[in-house]
Amino acid sequence: MDTGIRYSTTTLACPDPPALADFYAKLTGGEVTFVAERDSASMRSARGRLDFMWVPDYREPQWPEDSSLLHLDFFVTDLATSAEWAIRCGARQYDFQPNAGRCLVFADPAGHPFCLTTVDDLG
Repeated sequence: MDTGIRYSTTTLACPDPPALADFYAKLTGGEVTFVAERDSASMRSARGRLDFMWVPDYREPQWPEDSSLLHLDFFVTDLATSAEWAIRCGARQYDFQPNAGRCLVFADPAGHPFCLTTVDDLG
């Protein structure tokens, strides 16, 4: 049955949407495609789009304490090289790494956790 529902994007709350769009565009080799002052921004890469929304009382997530966090996964072929790039882009690597052989967990500049992973096909 065609419901007409189609996945569009993931939107991250943050204190500075244009800056976070810049970060993810640089990280993924994408580009910032939309900025509405400080309120919202979008970026697109070859594999999809991310949107960013300003929240006045934004609170940085805590990893792994906020265990119900949504996080983004990015497939990489070389974990070490990609980790170095993420740090140069402005990410910080968390101390707690539950699967460091195949996946590394970082925080973006607003504190959202994201993973660089060599696991691409789970289904």
